[in-house]
Amino acid sequence: MNTTTGMSGTGCLTKLTDLNGLAVKSGKKKLAVAVAHDEHCLEAICAVDKMGLVEAILVGNENKIKDIAAKLHLVIDGMRIINEEVDANSVKIAVKMVRNKEADILMKGNVPTATFLRGVLDKEVGLRKGDVLSHFALFEVPTYHKLIGLTDAAMIPAPDFKTKVALTTNAVEFMNKLGYIKPKVAVLAAVEMVNEAMPATLEAAMLSKMSQRGQIKNCIIDGPLAYDNAISAASAKHKGIVSEVAGDADLLVVPDIEAGNILYKAYGFSANAKLAAVVLGAAAPIVLTSRSDTEESKQASIIMAAAI
Repeated sequence: MNTTTGMSGTGCLTKLTDLNGLAVKSGKKKLAVAVAHDEHCLEAICAVDKMGLVEAILVGNENKIKDIAAKLHLVIDGMRIINEEVDANSVKIAVKMVRNKEADILMKGNVPTATFLRGVLDKEVGLRKGDVLSHFALFEVPTYHKLIGLTDAAMIPAPDFKTKVALTTNAVEFMNKLGYIKPKVAVLAAVEMVNEAMPATLEAAMLSKMSQRGQIKNCIIDGPLAYDNAISAASAKHKGIVSEVAGDADLLVVPDIEAGNILYKAYGFSANAKLAAVVLGAAAPIVLTSRSDTEESKQASIIMAAAI
């Protein structure tokens, strides 16, 4: 990967800890946690609470929440607890608090993702803003010269072109809120040439042209780019690719969930990367972490949601 510094556009972040300063400037946010009786979730929340970045509202089984806190020696005395033992009702309460502006961020606790998302997407009382909820992760990869975003690795199995436009827009708008004025977006495929036999290359080229025509705003999109071209200036130069994005990408848009999920886990498990992740496209940022995510990643995800 390219390790040259100083190439990035305005607003570039180089470390996940850069998010801490943004969160401080943004002010303390209220975090509504659905089904909060979860050990890993409570540990992360208490760590971020100790930093003064969030005020947590814990919705769930009060006895279980307090038992976990006592077992792990967590300080939750100043946190509001709303006792609700039914998972679906807990989700509904937390979602309603965010919807009514009583909280700024929604977080999933010890509840199945399907139950959680049903509450988020409820047409009557949910947080539906557009048609597409998408996953966005921001990685600190030791061998890359700045943070790099990735979408979508967890929400949309096989996005059609319209959905790719939406998930790209979701990610770009979120990065704009993090201070990226014009994030550089690389739309990935297996090759960097348009090939009618490879639909991912055609869609990448259309996204690139939409950016040039101002249909997708506040970013620079190029594609198709193979992964090496997107993150290595030397590789792009070797292949004769002239591009503002190649070798200096801020955001990677993958063809489908398989590519995204593999890259997400390869970064974490093989490249020793740190990460923060949120779900976008709702009326507020949603922290929906994986059981395999580290404690550090869960904390960073909360901080990233609080930073906008």
